[in-house]
Amino acid sequence: MLSETAPDPFAPCPAPFNLAAHVLGRAEATPDKVALAVLRLSGAERWSYERLHAAVLGTGTGLLQSGLEPGDLVLMRLGNTVDFPVAYLGAIAVGLVPVPTSPQLTAPEVAAMIAALRPAAILQGPDIACPGTDLPVIDQPALAAMRDLPPADWDMGDPERLAYIVYTSGTSGQPRAVCHAHRAIWARQMMTQGWYGLRPEDRLLHAGAFNWTYTLGTGLLDPWTMGATALIPEPGITPAQLPLLLKRHDATIFAAAPGIYRKMLATGAPLGLPKLRHGLAAGEKLSDNIRRDWERATGTQVHEAFGMSECSTFISASPDAPAAPGTLGRPQPGRRVAILGANGPVPRGEEGTIAIHRSDPGLMLGYLDAPKATAARFRGDWFLTGDQGAMDATGEITYLGRADDMMNAGGIRVSPIEIEDVLNSYPAITQSAVTDIGVKQDTRVIMAFYTAPDPVDEPALRAYVEENLAAYKRPRAFVRLERLPTGANGKLLRRDLRPIYEALDGQA
Repeated sequence: MLSETAPDPFAPCPAPFNLAAHVLGRAEATPDKVALAVLRLSGAERWSYERLHAAVLGTGTGLLQSGLEPGDLVLMRLGNTVDFPVAYLGAIAVGLVPVPTSPQLTAPEVAAMIAALRPAAILQGPDIACPGTDLPVIDQPALAAMRDLPPADWDMGDPERLAYIVYTSGTSGQPRAVCHAHRAIWARQMMTQGWYGLRPEDRLLHAGAFNWTYTLGTGLLDPWTMGATALIPEPGITPAQLPLLLKRHDATIFAAAPGIYRKMLATGAPLGLPKLRHGLAAGEKLSDNIRRDWERATGTQVHEAFGMSECSTFISASPDAPAAPGTLGRPQPGRRVAILGANGPVPRGEEGTIAIHRSDPGLMLGYLDAPKATAARFRGDWFLTGDQGAMDATGEITYLGRADDMMNAGGIRVSPIEIEDVLNSYPAITQSAVTDIGVKQDTRVIMAFYTAPDPVDEPALRAYVEENLAAYKRPRAFVRLERLPTGANGKLLRRDLRPIYEALDGQA
């Protein structure tokens, strides 16, 4: 049997269509229901569906009155406030194309984006880096004032037309501008049961910031599409304070990056969350150690998802289909996924590149102004993710790391994920990352990097590794760092470990 799924095609997106109109399609039926609560340690700022609906369409009116026209690109340089999702949906509502960006970017990085995007305007929050420019700049107070304007009409049209642009994380090289169609939100329905188990009565707390695309989709747009309530902690809330908010605000689903789960579990104390049904994890690989500790502390499961900027998530576990130990889960219902080798899908159980079919309604339109780069990501009808995996006989997929993260130990390919899972389960280690380093010509060895409150007892760590890893998988050295290299969205950048090691080696 080959590593390929052949599901029934997902229902086509209706036309005419507008992404923002779809997200707020239940607002008029439940005007008084809380759509969003911004959580403080005491109290919360609450937005009803009626208020959210009015703010989005009022913002759309204001953006058009500022001189913008449907089809214009709008660069978003906004902070972690509710202005971010309101402006994002307000732009899409009237046919503008928002480009959300990380507030951590520097002015030179943003200047490069402006040169590539040629936006018609910039939405800018206070203290968010942005280069000097002749482009119109709409500041945060001006955006807030737009919420009270009369509502704009929805810009309905072809679901294949451009809706928004996001940038890749850059974990595999230079970040690219990814163009998505309005239909992308329609495809996210496959996550509802294939990952979330989301219901209209749910209260979903996402631990991320408003201006992170993981929060934007999973924490806001999807709950609103379902008519559920989104809960977002205000800036400054720490992972140690999240259990209090989850309990106080009756959260039924919790979503976060694996690192947040790890920090919440750091005390080792049980977490009493009586209303919580389950957790969701994405953004980086969830270790089995974190999964087990969370289940012990809360009595609930964490369901992991795999995806990327070009197609959001499409492989996941769910309440209806929990993942087998060590696996991501399986392709969501309606997703056509394969594990590819040089000649197409490989036999079940063999390693290959995770790929998704070009017919998937959530797949990008392409990279902005880069047809060759777009074409290079396809092999026939398959979009290549650049990540390695293996599909078992039941259809579950084990993640083996990015193709460019895979290591070569004595001629044997080794996934860093497998070694990191072992190191992360060692009690003294907070987090680890592994890569192979060239120590001399034609010789590469595995090196481990870790964070911990104190240097570990290396002989004890080596003894532990010898008990749990085959000889060819064992790191040659263990290097303690103050922090591991990550991108703007918190993803681990293993490729940056090599220059760190070389710098340390040069100082020795």
